[in-house]
Amino acid sequence: MTRLKVKGYENLVRDTRSNGIVHTNTSEYQMYMKRVKAREERSDEIRSAVKEINNLKAELREIKTLIKGISK
Repeated sequence: MTRLKVKGYENLVRDTRSNGIVHTNTSEYQMYMKRVKAREERSDEIRSAVKEINNLKAELREIKTLIKGISK
């Protein structure tokens, strides 16, 4: 695979076979991947909290129904 430097950009090269642009700075890529992973973890935490809240709501509805049944 032959790569040519992109004029005006230090970290970009063009792959002559596919004509694609490739970013060669691995530390920037690693930082990007850490941000992606952190974003996914936050999404998972939010999703988990929403599930827990929904479970609590369902339990409260059940308790409310039982209390109404007892009071009648």
